Amino acid sequence: MRAFTLVATVLLGGALVAIFLLPSFPGAVYEAPEAPPLVTTPLPALPVEPPVTHLLTPEPLKAIYMTSWVAGTKSIRDRLVKLLDDTELNALVIDIKDYTGQNALTDGRMPDIKEFIKTLHEKEVYVIGRIAVFQDPLFVKERPELAVKRASDGGVWKDRKGITWLDAAGEEAWERAVTLARESYALGFDEINFDYIRFPSDGDMEDIAYPFYDKTTTTKPEVLRQFFAYLDKELSDLPLPISADLFGLTTSAKSDLGIGQILEDAAPHFDYLAPMVYPSHFAAGFEGFKNPAANPYEVVKYSMDEAVKKLTSTTTPAFASASARQGKLRPWLQDFDLGADYTADLVRAQIEATYDAGLTSWMLWDPSNKYTRDALLKE
Repeated sequence: MRAFTLVATVLLGGALVAIFLLPSFPGAVYEAPEAPPLVTTPLPALPVEPPVTHLLTPEPLKAIYMTSWVAGTKSIRDRLVKLLDDTELNALVIDIKDYTGQNALTDGRMPDIKEFIKTLHEKEVYVIGRIAVFQDPLFVKERPELAVKRASDGGVWKDRKGITWLDAAGEEAWERAVTLARESYALGFDEINFDYIRFPSDGDMEDIAYPFYDKTTTTKPEVLRQFFAYLDKELSDLPLPISADLFGLTTSAKSDLGIGQILEDAAPHFDYLAPMVYPSHFAAGFEGFKNPAANPYEVVKYSMDEAVKKLTSTTTPAFASASARQGKLRPWLQDFDLGADYTADLVRAQIEATYDAGLTSWMLWDPSNKYTRDALLKE
């Protein structure tokens, strides 16, 4: 019997294994035993997220507004989806962050927003996300040092509706808007619409102070110019159109209206401008009308004619052609009862006024999301 020499012991797979040196002798041949066949078990496939798609901006664009609560409630939103299916409408504006400051993408009110956007895209509906920027009670509560203050005692200032505001000169508010815009684009929103991009106007304006804005060193329009340029620059790496909601009076006013908004200042930094030319929001006597709300065609036509003139007079190269100037303007129109009973004829009159001003696109606003079907052309 031949002796085997113990070379080592090793721990292999939890067991102690001895390694021996085989004896050698003349003519001995050793063959390694045949290895057992290799059996592989495939790992279960990991779920693959479908790619997010985006639609190009339709021309013309014809949109309605939808609250985030409606967007998150299928039984209610289906009524508006059918309106999109049956009429000339081809775009939908959905709240991402409204006047409460709540982020509807994360607070549970739109649990299936990604799937809803996908459904809308399959119907060739362009989806715009709306972000209210400086009107933000939630962030004010979290970060009161960023808020507009009362001059009298340093407390947080509130407008006449009891809503609190961020100081428009505070760059943390700017960063918050950009972050949310990027998150929204990643979910499939095709465009971001920025609203409440202004200084507050309603409330005790004699008892107001700002932690960042200093009227001795700058102006409200200059603050907003810097903010508009910031949005433009920080989102320029994305193929994401951005639009700005502006006071209706910015179309004809010669000043910043005390809120910092000047139409020509916004124009270079946004793909689209959306003046809110709701006739009910113009004061009695505007252009000689005792009740502007009862004269929707005239109010919208005058306002958008003036907006076109303003962009025509600007020296910005981007507006060298009439089509570029007019394509940038996309008014919000009234489809709610205020100042007058807004029938189909009054809603349609605003649309026709938009066309007669040489424009092609428009958006309808009703805070209750109950739109006048008979004002819209059938598909």
